Amino acid sequence: MSSTMHHALNLRALRGATTATANTTEAIHEAVAELVDVLVERNALAGDQLLSVTFSVTADLDACFPAAIARRRPGWEQVALLDCQQMAVDGDLPRCIRLLAHAWLEGDRQPVHPYLRDAARLRPDRAGH
Repeated sequence: MSSTMHHALNLRALRGATTATANTTEAIHEAVAELVDVLVERNALAGDQLLSVTFSVTADLDACFPAAIARRRPGWEQVALLDCQQMAVDGDLPRCIRLLAHAWLEGDRQPVHPYLRDAARLRPDRAGH
């Protein structure tokens, strides 16, 4: 942990999701980068606070690995990253990228779970936060 942290830290699970505009490396990269940027910003995270991030994608996204995109982030060298395919359910949101992250947050900080783009409909209570 950073030496500037003086408050008690709690291990928290953070969720989030977004959608890609197409099944292309560029579209997936853009969506993943935006989702991770918002997750980091809204939760005031430094790389050393993150333990792991698991990405799941719907079966219609197979152009690239989201974890490979996240792995390029400065400060994320020690973050454990994993990709998997989301369970296929009729009527699921197309081209959806979900994440589950485990991070150390200051004890009094409430986690923010970003649901962006079309994924906002998955959790209307989280959209805009």
